Amino acid sequence: MSNFELYLANTSELTMISANNITLRLGKKALFEDVNIKFTEGNCYGLIGANGAGKSTFLKILSGQIDSTNGEIVITPGQRLSFLQQDHFKYDEFPVLDTVIMGNARLYEIMKQKDEIYAKEDFTEEDGILAGKLEEEFANLNGWEAESDAATLLNGLGIETELHYKLLKELRGSEKVKVLLAQALFGNPDILLLDEPTNHLDLDAIAWLEEFLINFDNTVIVVSHDRYFLNKVCTHTADIDYGKIQLYAGNYDFWYESSQLLVKQMKEANKKKEEKIKELQEFIQRFSANASKSKQATSRKRALEKIELDEIRPSSRKYPYIDFRPNREIGNEVLTVEHISKTIDGVKVLDDISFIVGREDKIAFVGSNEIAKTTLFKILAGEMEPDEGTYKWGVTTTQAYFPKDNTKEFDNDYSIVDWLTGYSEIKDATYVRGFLGRMLFAGDDGVKKVKVLSGGEKVRCLLSKMMISGANVLILDEPTNHLDMESITALNNGLIKFPGVALFASHDHQFVQTTANRIMEIVNGNLIDKITTYDEYLASDEMARKRQVYSMDEQDN
Repeated sequence: MSNFELYLANTSELTMISANNITLRLGKKALFEDVNIKFTEGNCYGLIGANGAGKSTFLKILSGQIDSTNGEIVITPGQRLSFLQQDHFKYDEFPVLDTVIMGNARLYEIMKQKDEIYAKEDFTEEDGILAGKLEEEFANLNGWEAESDAATLLNGLGIETELHYKLLKELRGSEKVKVLLAQALFGNPDILLLDEPTNHLDLDAIAWLEEFLINFDNTVIVVSHDRYFLNKVCTHTADIDYGKIQLYAGNYDFWYESSQLLVKQMKEANKKKEEKIKELQEFIQRFSANASKSKQATSRKRALEKIELDEIRPSSRKYPYIDFRPNREIGNEVLTVEHISKTIDGVKVLDDISFIVGREDKIAFVGSNEIAKTTLFKILAGEMEPDEGTYKWGVTTTQAYFPKDNTKEFDNDYSIVDWLTGYSEIKDATYVRGFLGRMLFAGDDGVKKVKVLSGGEKVRCLLSKMMISGANVLILDEPTNHLDMESITALNNGLIKFPGVALFASHDHQFVQTTANRIMEIVNGNLIDKITTYDEYLASDEMARKRQVYSMDEQDN
């Protein structure tokens, strides 16, 4: 085979964690069936698969959060396993630094025991002996560096020092995510399990995490829908399909090329076998009644029986069909924003923002200031008023808005079909079901209540709403959150083909790079505006771009 030849990982390395004959049944359905896989030291494994294939469930089995029906998880003795917590409220009553240090449960327990002993008024000899043992173990676990190590992780992820001593409940949602990620990374765990670590991270934090994992010497198993991230950090790819896990050496792109090549080669091999089968069958049919040829015919019958076609199962992955078709061609005047300012909770997140949008613009809003981006999108979508300044949409424009928080959209008792019909000019169930079918809502899915949908299903509903609107301007605030890789790819391709204007924010590097022709970043309330690709923007001197503040007047000068 070629350089893309599929091969199983070398299992001669020191095994850190392995799944032996793992089966998980949910009712009559087997989510996993006799899975055997080993994850070894020094490698980063990207765990991929279609939505619902069981990626997160498999991580929970590995971490011991849930039990499998059969089989066992074996961890090399003495190894510490850490995983990214998904409950964002579990540590609300704890200080941020303490929450991070809890990533090493034994170290945190020792710290608390020490505090309790030293706080005693009647300090005994036994207390002194116990304290000495605890101090020794504390030192062996690098306890004296714990706070500084935790602070380094938090600062690297963009959590400023003044937040380190606040209670976790005082932080914003995106900041909580970073704290829980720092908790998982803390203390150099031997085995690190990360389920969607890039969700809700800004692009700077993702870049920091990429470098951290690239330099991490132990075992990492990560689930992510960020293709660029997987390509950057993964040494291996574990593909879940039909209840089995196949291990490939290489990152996501290598897996894709390898799997496509494997299917192609199997098809070509089957084609040759089919031609041989046809040739043998014709000979047998022609000469089986001929006495002089009977031995040859019998020989060919035996040869025919030995030929087996390779079973080629189609992947369980399903790609939605995302196609934004404007009802009207957009004119030259699209959007003019003049001197917009907005203060949120006492902080000026937009400060005298001005820019003009052209008819061919696809603008990615990047950077760590999530509130500033969401606030600007809400203003432009008419859901929030600016404190100062104005904006004006061109007369040929129609806008469709994808909110970051879609809770209000689905807080009702509508079925999916009824919900989408409410946004359609054509009140025909068959017409509406056509849009839903493209987004993988088939058959009885249409009668499901929207309030019980998963995060990914809600996103696909909102994208259906945008498609059915026929808008020629799309405003999308983090549309790739909650989507599987197949849906992200479909949305990516749909936006690339879209003939209108797009204003969007996303943490998916590849999505931004392949879609945007213009980059905007809001720094300290001010706007940096560059007509460039995202990679070119990042390649520019970072400190210079952080300092350089643009306004529309300065650009005109």
